Amino acid sequence: DACADLLDEVGYDALSTRAVAQRAGVPIGSVYRFFGNKREMADALAQRNLERYVERVTERLAESRTGGWRAAMDAVLDEYLAMKRTAPGFSLVDFGNQIPVGSRHGEPNTRVADRLTELLAGHLARTPDAGLRRVFLVAVEAADTLVQLAFRVDPQGDEAVIAETRDLLRAYLGRVLD
Repeated sequence: DACADLLDEVGYDALSTRAVAQRAGVPIGSVYRFFGNKREMADALAQRNLERYVERVTERLAESRTGGWRAAMDAVLDEYLAMKRTAPGFSLVDFGNQIPVGSRHGEPNTRVADRLTELLAGHLARTPDAGLRRVFLVAVEAADTLVQLAFRVDPQGDEAVIAETRDLLRAYLGRVLD
């Protein structure tokens, strides 16, 4: 929590293990016991974000068993947008692909797509095969890029870009899921 709060306040470059320890009210040795450096803290935060995201999407899907894949896609996108707007540190770390700032490694989106494939395959009564994994990976990559654009245009996420993102995802996923 201290790491996430500090990321929002000072950014990744100014983040330090010492500052996190001070914010958390623990000795620096306690931080180093679990994290060797600030990158490891950011990676742990990204993993926690992914777990929380999957929990939130799972809850939304359990609440609404109707609406098919479109309702599921809305839940996936809406929960991501909600975390982007409210979760401390999420704007820099999300699921791990923003640190160092500007880097774009494929692994975090692949992890997100894999988790969503498993989650949504059950919800949609589909087999989580290689083709479905590829479709969800493309959808995650496209949505990630467009959501980043929406938040560059407006700090709370440009609604017009978000609407375009939703339309694009519906058109793309409709080819496979209808």
